[in-house]
Amino acid sequence: MGWLTRGKNTYIKNRNMKSAYLADSDISTDFTSEIEQNEAILKETFQHCSDLEYRRIEVNHSLQWLIVYIDSLIDKKMLDEHVIKPMQTSQKRDELPKEEVDLKNKLISIGNTRSSSKVSDTVRNLLEGHAAILTAGSSTVLTVSIPGLVKRSLEEPSSEQVLRGPRDGFIEQLSTNVSLIRARLKTPKLKVEYITLGEHSHTRIAISYLSGIVQESLVDEVRTRLMSIQLDGILDSGYIEEYIEDQPYSPFPQVHSTERPDVVVAELLEGKVAILVDTSPFVLIVPMTFWTGLQASEDYYNRWPIATFVRWIRFLFINLAIFAPPLYVAITTFHQEMIPTNLVLSIAAAREAVPFPAMVEALLIEIIFEALREAGIRLPKQIGPTISIVGGLVIGQAAVQAGFISAPVVIIVSITGIAAFTIPRYSLANGIRLLRFPMLFLAGFLGLYGIVLGFLGIMLHVTSLRSFGVLYFSPVTPLNVSALKDVIIRQPIWAKFRVKSRRTKEGGER
Repeated sequence: MGWLTRGKNTYIKNRNMKSAYLADSDISTDFTSEIEQNEAILKETFQHCSDLEYRRIEVNHSLQWLIVYIDSLIDKKMLDEHVIKPMQTSQKRDELPKEEVDLKNKLISIGNTRSSSKVSDTVRNLLEGHAAILTAGSSTVLTVSIPGLVKRSLEEPSSEQVLRGPRDGFIEQLSTNVSLIRARLKTPKLKVEYITLGEHSHTRIAISYLSGIVQESLVDEVRTRLMSIQLDGILDSGYIEEYIEDQPYSPFPQVHSTERPDVVVAELLEGKVAILVDTSPFVLIVPMTFWTGLQASEDYYNRWPIATFVRWIRFLFINLAIFAPPLYVAITTFHQEMIPTNLVLSIAAAREAVPFPAMVEALLIEIIFEALREAGIRLPKQIGPTISIVGGLVIGQAAVQAGFISAPVVIIVSITGIAAFTIPRYSLANGIRLLRFPMLFLAGFLGLYGIVLGFLGIMLHVTSLRSFGVLYFSPVTPLNVSALKDVIIRQPIWAKFRVKSRRTKEGGER
């Protein structure tokens, strides 16, 4: 969706024109004391907007109030019960409020109310799900928050399922997501700052952090990067992620995204900053390290020996996900002497009828595997897993019997696919999947020397990568022995908090 972005010159030009959205009508002016004229201003601003409703309340055949709202954004039942009916009742009793303050205090019994005489403020509030109340003889417009958008129920995120742990997940409503965090952190130190981004979408962004734990320099850096974003519209937090990461060309994610409130709270307690985007269930957390991508929330809900063993499994399989196919290609092409005799004879017999070199064979089956994975995701939920599994079995078996590929490479690629699924963070798993292809080319042309060069390149890149000033491979580089206790092993909760409490008493860093 490249059309959503805009260049710097175009942005400045449109800003000088008060943006394309404001070109039809200048809404930077103030309302007047004439209610009919104010109605004309709103109608001119919202030309061709058929979902904008106008409710007129007259007194003695004269227009007293005009209620304006967008039909699809508010709860009309609550509007009738808590705004319109009280007005009609006061009209019958001849108890009409004389000022806007009386209208707010005596008649309106629901929602947050705001008052302004500026057309721009009223337009923005209408687009956020407010009802505007225009009063005859007053230039001040009262807006009442009556949101009526249908929101999705809380459910466990499908991409981060756990056997033990909380089952709720974020949804597309910002206020609900903030409440899920506050329900777990009942402290005034939890700060939530709101900003608005998007020239046309006016998307609300929430910056959340724990005061006293987070470094102020980190919060300032997050604010600076967010405020520098210039977009027509923000549809998901992925737009924000690409703008604020340090190295956009790196295959490794530098911003952690999650749908789980417990993960966000755990990261906030470690001094990180969360970025919540309205209309997106994915919350961004910065900074991120490589080891964060290998840790699952369930690690801290199971007993520490089990969680430590599972982490070691992940360390093993992330290496298999990158190096298993390249090693097979390098050894079978250039270094057959490294394979035991019986095994090399078995591989040679399996590859006897295959017309392609080992590198082409591995690339072919890798591409087919990735296509099946993508098809399984895009197909309807009822048939997607079936197609991917059956398709893999049928295509793999048929290809082996036809002699296009050998059975050993099918086994290697299958193990590689399973290894990628053991990585808890989907964004990191995608980066690992991408690295397999250049490693295959290096192994196919240079053998083990190419694998060594590829490994050195990956390590140089990862160790030099930063996320909001934090080295991506820390605490391994630079080495921090005490912090390694929660990387190589899952440190027991009681030991972790005991050490933290002792450091706090001694005045050490948190």
